[in-house]
Amino acid sequence: MKILIVGGGGREHAIAWKFSQSPQVTTLYCAPGNAGIAQLATCVPIKATDLDAMVRFAVTEAIDLVFVAPDDPLALGMVDALLQAGIRAFGPSRAAARIEASKSFAKDLMRRYQIPTADYAVFESVEPALAYLNSCDLPIVIKADGLALGKGVIIAQTQLEAEQAVRDMLEGNAFGQAGSRVVIESFLTGPELTVLAFADGKTVVPMVSSRDHKRAFDHDQGPNTGGMGTIAPGASLSKEVQDQMMATIFQPTIHAMAAEGCPFKGVIYFGLMLTPSGPKVIEYNARFGDPEAQVVLPLLKTDLVDICLAVLEERLDQIEICWQDRSACCVVLASGGYPGAYTTGFPISGLDTVTASLVFHAGTRQEGAEIVTAGGRVLGVTAVSDSLEDAIRQAYRDVARIHFDQVHYRKDIGRT
Repeated sequence: MKILIVGGGGREHAIAWKFSQSPQVTTLYCAPGNAGIAQLATCVPIKATDLDAMVRFAVTEAIDLVFVAPDDPLALGMVDALLQAGIRAFGPSRAAARIEASKSFAKDLMRRYQIPTADYAVFESVEPALAYLNSCDLPIVIKADGLALGKGVIIAQTQLEAEQAVRDMLEGNAFGQAGSRVVIESFLTGPELTVLAFADGKTVVPMVSSRDHKRAFDHDQGPNTGGMGTIAPGASLSKEVQDQMMATIFQPTIHAMAAEGCPFKGVIYFGLMLTPSGPKVIEYNARFGDPEAQVVLPLLKTDLVDICLAVLEERLDQIEICWQDRSACCVVLASGGYPGAYTTGFPISGLDTVTASLVFHAGTRQEGAEIVTAGGRVLGVTAVSDSLEDAIRQAYRDVARIHFDQVHYRKDIGRT
């Protein structure tokens, strides 16, 4: 099979790495890819959001399967465009991708179908939002409605912070069009957990759980990022809790999307809070999380091609998906200043000295004989071991082997 992966980050490198293990894959492309992905696939200089160019390439090269990995092209309808051109594409339709692209759509869906989540209200203008804040307990969560690279969430500890967040989004254009509508929701307490799942519109199959560390600095301090590191499994869950999540969240979400006329086919991300009153949904994503994919995919034993085909052919209930009974830890190496302003173009050294861990490239490019930094999140170092503690130790041993100017990473992934 000839496979094209859309995207160019650490998630896409992990997907490419997994596809490269399949005996069914004869040719692997990635658009636009990065310096690490280029070691596994032919990188094609097409922007992930360029629907027309991506469809033309897929048709010209007679691609057998396109895996659309990032949120933006999914929200723009890339899967729809590819299917219309006769190309098999893995990922949700534009209508189904609204579950991530619009937080208000997701919250309203949960309200209609009694899927447990935080209380909320949606606003498009400042004054009603500020009036609503006066009736809310603190802390309070302010979210940009649209896609904001994982950064459009403010947990306000004071009334002043909450009011400023509302003004920044609705008046100050802090997140562009994504913040033209805001969701204000009550603050939930408890351990956070991510459960990714494969879904074919009818059946949903959860993957190994994971836990992301989104704050920029140790001890969960600083601004939200796209993710500074992950562990898998993310928690030790009893069968009772797993069954509860399937019965109250996972399957009802897939049923709800089908009932709304936009069945979800692809990978769905359940961002959960294990509250004292039971698991509740914090957010949905319409694709593999990043860096969650970098710890979950290394634990997957089943051929990813087989899973993708089962999803597309709506026979997910007919295959067995198997996982290693091991643990994984991913530590993200970021550019200093991320998620704010940062400088790129620094040479990366030590990559060839890492042998025990996987190194997934997120923001890198090739310049002559050197690989240099080219993004906010630069690399993800993933170690797999029989115990989580061993995986954490191994990941940090290999992180210490890699160097570039202004490198920043958290020292407490898996330990907080």
